[in-house]
Amino acid sequence: MEKKKLVIGVIGADVHAVGNTILNNAFKQAGFEVINLGVMVSQEEYIQAAIESGADAICVSSLYGHGELDCAGLREKCDEAGLKGILLYVGGNIVVGKQDFNEVEKRFKAMGFDRAYPPGTSAETTIADLKADLGC
Repeated sequence: MEKKKLVIGVIGADVHAVGNTILNNAFKQAGFEVINLGVMVSQEEYIQAAIESGADAICVSSLYGHGELDCAGLREKCDEAGLKGILLYVGGNIVVGKQDFNEVEKRFKAMGFDRAYPPGTSAETTIADLKADLGC
């Protein structure tokens, strides 16, 4: 069976690399093919990498708190680029300040993300969701 492909990276002006490295290794160990774009990734870079690789999902992380701004419009840009229906995941410190994560999750789902994760979510949780959502 062909490995499912994930495009991962840290969006916007964020330079926090540790979580990205942990996810990269965990996803590979779980049997995914990972295209890791590193840090300071633009929406366009995620989309281009997903198109070029034939990715099954885009996993966006952010730690500096501006994920909500950085992620706005990503689903629409994916749709316009021919990636309609691609899985979109986001996680980390994705909003500024302490906010009720249920409300944060609702806002990201309204922006077209399939799943949103709070800070401290284990890689295993995300991997289980990816396998369920991708049917593998």
